Amino acid sequence: MTPSPSSFDPGSCQMKVAQLRHNLHRIVKGKDEPIDLLLIALLAGGHALLEDVPGVGKTTLAKALASSIDAAFQRIQFTPDLLPADVTGCPMFSPVKSEFIFRPGPVFCNILLADEINRASPRTQAALLEAMSEAQVTVAGERHRLHPPFLVIATQNPVEFHGTFPLPEAQMDRFALQFKMDYPDFDAELEILTSRRDSDPLENLGPVLTRADVIALQETTRQIHVEDSASRYLTNLVRATRTHAQVRLGASPRATLMLYRCAQAQALMLGRGHVLPDDIRRLAPAVLAHRLILKNQGASSSQKILVINELLESIPVPH
Repeated sequence: MTPSPSSFDPGSCQMKVAQLRHNLHRIVKGKDEPIDLLLIALLAGGHALLEDVPGVGKTTLAKALASSIDAAFQRIQFTPDLLPADVTGCPMFSPVKSEFIFRPGPVFCNILLADEINRASPRTQAALLEAMSEAQVTVAGERHRLHPPFLVIATQNPVEFHGTFPLPEAQMDRFALQFKMDYPDFDAELEILTSRRDSDPLENLGPVLTRADVIALQETTRQIHVEDSASRYLTNLVRATRTHAQVRLGASPRATLMLYRCAQAQALMLGRGHVLPDDIRRLAPAVLAHRLILKNQGASSSQKILVINELLESIPVPH
């Protein structure tokens, strides 16, 4: 049952999210910001793209989240020879029934780790588009629904790495947020050694929420109040990306909705029943930057973030 605004209990929701965050912190050390952004993607019903070098904890974070919500987890290692059917599944002939029966692919899960997604061909990358936007896949003209919650956590190596393909614009637009893990600081890296001295703590990580809890939190996120002034501010910010002098292709209306949902999720995590402009400002770089195509074709992610930060400074903030 979707809660009404009058029955919304910010403290209760914040406590559940705090339990989930604490469980992730047990496994992933020194990564407060990536953990929070991943949880925002989950609450907003979006997907997350992590770009960073190998070995900084991207896969561990995805596995820890799946274990923490008792979710079905699948991992796809994207390679140049991976086919779309390897992702979505395909019809298989059954000699017993003398007919073709659909064999589900690894996309039929709750948490899907698309590891090194930019190593696969654009055709295989596109196999995820329908699943990410509509929570379903169509194979041989037949639609198959995915069970909620459904979250894609895709990782990609920097495009300078050998054997990578840039993600197409349509694919990038399906990700609610893009962020980096970065290397841990000295204390966090030392703690990683200590916590893994005898065994991998991920093996003993148990769930703190059920899938039903997550679905309820996602429904509650949509009930978070957004003042008209905040909605106008958010819309002006997204629209400004389309007219910026350095931008060839700005953020889409899908980005507007995703920033709206992520701001609601941010407020929920902080135990508030309403969105503040600060929620929008904090999340704008992670939600909007990866969707921009700059006129300078060699522009890096940091240059796109600079554009968003420039717009944040130029657009008046409502009070």
